[in-house]
Amino acid sequence: MKKAVILVSGGLDSATVLAIAQAAGYACYAVSFDYGQRHRAELEAARQVAKRAAVVEHRIVSIDLSQFGGSALTDESIDVPEANASQDDIPVTYVPARNTVFLSLALAWSEVLGACDIFVGVNAVDYSGYPDCRPEFVESYERMANLATRAGVEEQKLTVHAPLIDLTKAQIIQQGAALGVDYSLTVSCYQADDQGAACGRCESCFLRKEGFAGAGVPDPTRYANTAP
Repeated sequence: MKKAVILVSGGLDSATVLAIAQAAGYACYAVSFDYGQRHRAELEAARQVAKRAAVVEHRIVSIDLSQFGGSALTDESIDVPEANASQDDIPVTYVPARNTVFLSLALAWSEVLGACDIFVGVNAVDYSGYPDCRPEFVESYERMANLATRAGVEEQKLTVHAPLIDLTKAQIIQQGAALGVDYSLTVSCYQADDQGAACGRCESCFLRKEGFAGAGVPDPTRYANTAP
């Protein structure tokens, strides 16, 4: 079986991407990141998603982006905005260079494993305006990876797969449901509590709720008592 490194955050998008990679016949190596995020329940969700998928190996890599701050997800002095709140084009929930950093670490592991494929769950349709979720970012990163690695120099072409890039949240959920993804294990909320219960008010909760409604799939999300 061909090996692939899958970025697994614990959210519904990455859980779907993992299922897609497995359905395509890859031996999957999952990597998650403890990056100083405030919503730490996603790490336990990532463990559960990887365990249910019976991946070959799951690693959680520690890298503390909270040292730099600059995001509501890593800096407790910045409030997480509610859905549809007025904000700049790029919201405060954007974590500077996060996907660039994560992909670079996944790239390092892929070289060690001899894997030529990396899967990431970025999406350019139902997303919050993050610059590192766009097709041009993925394409540019792939070109860079093939220039910057021994594997690339030795013509072992590395491919960065972003199978959700052009899908709506509803389409993502429909595809995942067809592949048997258990979305009750996933956490999408920007400020979930320690048990993984969602706030029901942030942009990520809004997109998730609308996605399940649009997909016609029962929403298994657990909400905190304070949610509407």
